[in-house]
Amino acid sequence: MTSRPLTVAGRVALLIRAGLIAGLVIAGLSYPLAALAGMGVKVGTDAIENMPEELTEVPPAQTTYVYANDGETLLTMFYEEHRKHAALRNMSPYITKAIIASEDSRFYDHNGVDPKGVARAFVANQKAGGVSQGASTLTMQYVRMALRDGARTPRQALEATEQTAARKLREMRLAIEVEQRLSKDQILERYLNAAYFGHRAYGIFAASQVFFSKAPKDLTLTEAALLAGLVKAPSAYDPATKDQRAALQRRNYVIDQMAKIGSITPDEAATAKKTKIDLKLTAPPNDCVSVARKHNDWGFFCDFFKTWWREQPAFGATPQEREENLRRGGYRVVTSIDPKIQRYAMEHVLDKEKRDSPYAHGQVVIQPGTGRVLSMAVNRRYSLDQEDNGRHSDWSLGRDVKGNYPNTVNPLLGGGDMAGYQAGSTFKIFTLLAALEEGLPLSTSIYAPQRFVSKYITAPGPATCGVHWCPKNSTASMTGNQTMWSGFGKSVNTYFVQLEQRIGAEKAVKMAERLGLRWRNEVDRKLAGPDHASGWGAFTLGVSDATPMEMANVFATLAAEGMYCQPLPVQSIRNPDGSHAVHNGKLIGAPRCHRELKVNVARAATDAARCVTGYGAERGSCGGWGTSEMVYATLNRPVAGKSGTTDGNKTAWFSGYTPQLASAAFVADPDNPKHLVGSGRSTISKFTVAQTLRDALEGQPKAKFKPPSDKMVR
Repeated sequence: MTSRPLTVAGRVALLIRAGLIAGLVIAGLSYPLAALAGMGVKVGTDAIENMPEELTEVPPAQTTYVYANDGETLLTMFYEEHRKHAALRNMSPYITKAIIASEDSRFYDHNGVDPKGVARAFVANQKAGGVSQGASTLTMQYVRMALRDGARTPRQALEATEQTAARKLREMRLAIEVEQRLSKDQILERYLNAAYFGHRAYGIFAASQVFFSKAPKDLTLTEAALLAGLVKAPSAYDPATKDQRAALQRRNYVIDQMAKIGSITPDEAATAKKTKIDLKLTAPPNDCVSVARKHNDWGFFCDFFKTWWREQPAFGATPQEREENLRRGGYRVVTSIDPKIQRYAMEHVLDKEKRDSPYAHGQVVIQPGTGRVLSMAVNRRYSLDQEDNGRHSDWSLGRDVKGNYPNTVNPLLGGGDMAGYQAGSTFKIFTLLAALEEGLPLSTSIYAPQRFVSKYITAPGPATCGVHWCPKNSTASMTGNQTMWSGFGKSVNTYFVQLEQRIGAEKAVKMAERLGLRWRNEVDRKLAGPDHASGWGAFTLGVSDATPMEMANVFATLAAEGMYCQPLPVQSIRNPDGSHAVHNGKLIGAPRCHRELKVNVARAATDAARCVTGYGAERGSCGGWGTSEMVYATLNRPVAGKSGTTDGNKTAWFSGYTPQLASAAFVADPDNPKHLVGSGRSTISKFTVAQTLRDALEGQPKAKFKPPSDKMVR
């Protein structure tokens, strides 16, 4: 519509004609006439002149929808006001007719302010001695909504809705301005997307979903009339109550009004009024705790996604601002979680440790080369309700306390602030990589005694010889000359401590940091620091904490032949208008990868890691056996990895990978680290990883690892 600018006098004339009857009688509509007593045209002109001339419209908050990687399976939604924009063309004609009949029958005839409505309301209110009728047009109501939605302070929100002469005059002036700038259909569309219908449903799209579980274009006559009737007073006419009489009367009033203005025929109205209210209520999910309704186990992935979002500078200057943007921005997020792989992962986790077990058993699956997290499965329910949780003995308190099982929202798998769990011999991968990078070949032979007196000084304990740390092997059969193939495949402690001494423990620590590990407890941070890392001999045996997400990503880096990718929970993010979300010229959600290891270093490490699983090395001898030969026997395709247990079997880990997928699984008691998992659970993680990868890769080609160069071998 072409803009038709008005002079001040012209605007005043319109307002006088529309509502300033008998000295601005509009005051009688909703507040005492005395509020405007004595206000003549000159004073009215000054008041109007000092008001804003244009409505500043802030896009209303919209719901962010979060899907699985198929783009169809809804994970959850994030919103402050549940709203999704709907174009007028995608609305049932019944809803537009119903809202006009209910709220402003002369909508297409006035210029934003309805003189007849003003006069009628003034007379009715004078007779009633109070407010019995209003005179706000749809345009004026839209102005009020826009002012409310654009409020940035409580005071601004109050000024947008308070019953004062100034507020009504402002609405009138801005309504006239809006009508000069927007077409009637544009105003109607914006109105229907801003109106509140109750039950946290803002806009017609949300209302259609909440009350009838359908799209706005599919609303019937009776459904549209019911929703149109709610705008006036959502609580008073709420149909989702036991007593629906008020809602039914209001709906039928709207139907009568539709017939009165000719939107429907009298016969249609009569038939519609006989129809009972038939709701199909939907409670829209909100935030990660709502995931539990359909996919309880997806809540931990959702929590990781939310944490990741709060770290992205593209969405705001602070974590709080970014989360507000998540709840108001109306994004369409397709995450990385794969429903099929998640289902397999949960199946294999739960068939080993039930949800009511005090031991947490979980795994993370990551796609090499992208860092996309495809699955996060653990034998817990993501829930805030911990009333019926089990109890455990807290050794630090000397009494039983309530445990975090089966319900918890702690990030047990990573992606949050939990330190994780001691990872045991899986940490030998960092020493192996550091040694290969320093130029030591896979054939490096070292005599590994049953017990080794290291150069590292430590406090007195069961693993000390005087002042030196003296680690030992798990079995005497490991004694003898070992190479990187056999030492890694059999997990020979005394071989790897000597290998660590040759290169320097600080290089192994640095390698772990390069591959994504973060030290989240005070002891680990201190020992990993520049003043202590060189003396942290026990690092290679995995005495520090790590999360399954971190360890899965370490081995995903090897599967990608040295390309490190940050763990990523999304595939794509689109703005409300359908465009891709971009930051600094790059797609938000695109893989963030860089080469961290040389190709041949990664290939060499994989050749040694093949010894662990029973698949066997291509360039060397594994020494006859590996610690996790059931992995290849179960998977029956090229696979590498590393198992890990800690002293006393506090935890039991396995990290495994093929060229297509990488996974890490653990079993431990997150509430009580002294509650040992025992030797009976030492193979749980191995089978969980093998079975999950087997099922996830069913039907896919058996991709092979590429061997390392001669230089890495000899």
